[in-house]
Amino acid sequence: MSLPAFKLLRPRTIAEAVEQLASHSGKIQILAGGTDLIPSMKQRLFEPEFVLDIGGIEELHKIRVVPGLGMEIGALTTLSKLEDSEFVRRSYPVLHEAVKTVASPLLRNMGTLGGNICLDTRCVWYNQSLTWRKSCGFCIKKDGDLCHVAPGGTRCWAVFSGDTPAALLCLNAELEIAGSQGFRRIPLQHFYTGLGEARMKLGPTELLVRVFLPESYAGWRGAYKKLRIRGSIDYPLAGVAVALKKPGNRVEDARVALTAVNPVPCLVPEAPHALIGKIVDEYHATVVGELAAHVARPLTTSALTPEYRREMIKVFARRAVLEAAKNQNGSAN
Repeated sequence: MSLPAFKLLRPRTIAEAVEQLASHSGKIQILAGGTDLIPSMKQRLFEPEFVLDIGGIEELHKIRVVPGLGMEIGALTTLSKLEDSEFVRRSYPVLHEAVKTVASPLLRNMGTLGGNICLDTRCVWYNQSLTWRKSCGFCIKKDGDLCHVAPGGTRCWAVFSGDTPAALLCLNAELEIAGSQGFRRIPLQHFYTGLGEARMKLGPTELLVRVFLPESYAGWRGAYKKLRIRGSIDYPLAGVAVALKKPGNRVEDARVALTAVNPVPCLVPEAPHALIGKIVDEYHATVVGELAAHVARPLTTSALTPEYRREMIKVFARRAVLEAAKNQNGSAN
């Protein structure tokens, strides 16, 4: 499949990028690593007149550790750079575990953290060629007015399928967004809408520029488990991230987050109550699995059944909790 015709724009500063977004509002798409946008354009899911290649904005590639505050990660930091970072592996292991599961090494060399956060929602009825979608009468997310997943409804149930946002939710990450009105900073938890067709609270003249990881979450133990059909390349069909503050035998704090089973990545709100003050064992891990399954709302958006994906959320949540609770020597305490 060939790409539609477009004009490529290459800003060198954030201010220039924002200006071009404002000038071509409604007719432009932002290109970071391109691993998601380019295939989607070939499928005619997007046919912008302009493509804004932000790869030349040098400051968006930078990583900075600020003592007393935490880590600042430029939105264009590649996933492979985070995977190779010893600081990330040691200080924010849940993010390291999630990053190294994304796609394949080649795609991680191109894909960016900002791109993974802003990933388009996916559905077996949406991520198809133009000819295929036309034969089905299109859908709410693109060119139609029917959701094939839930025909009686009026909303899109396309699922969010990024790996890193679940880990970032466990780390209470914040985002810096640049726009025509200046810069604003919001918790990642408030960035998503929960709507498949309009997934982000990002204005037409705005772009994500930085991710902040609080120092208070550095050193938390972490694990990430991902269900996919193939062992590489594939998007998650269910994903669970777990981060535990556990300096001794008992858990002092905990966060559990899900991805790929809802239109938005989300925390499991009751999980901390099941773990704080506890010595983690199979029982407590199983309880978290049940709580996670209650939050998951998988529908027929992928090749695997909703029932199987919900059951695997239970399994992966239990495994992730047990893995995160282990010492470096492999023994739980």
